[in-house]
Amino acid sequence: MHELSYVVRFADRAIAIAEHQQAGSVQKLVVQVGEMTDVLPEYLQKYYPEVAAGTILEGSVLETEPLPAKVKCNQCGSEYHPEKENNYLCPACGSPSGKVLEGREVILKEVIVDAI
Repeated sequence: MHELSYVVRFADRAIAIAEHQQAGSVQKLVVQVGEMTDVLPEYLQKYYPEVAAGTILEGSVLETEPLPAKVKCNQCGSEYHPEKENNYLCPACGSPSGKVLEGREVILKEVIVDAI
């Protein structure tokens, strides 16, 4: 249920952006969801209309985009997408040790507004 808190934060930020731009309305929010998070995009979309109701966001769309994981191997420095079929090992050297560079984030990427 932590998706609701993400939606509230994104809505607050989008409202602030729309007000700053003196927008007439908001058309769409685009949110990137890292594949290594436990955030479910379908729940973000489920809660969004309720949070948007009665605000400048009402009637807008919440679009989600996947944010793939990217790991940098601690052994050889290669950057790669970890794959279950490979036991998440570095495909270049086979090392099990790496640092996650991307994929743990949930990011408000874009707020599309209509001018007054």
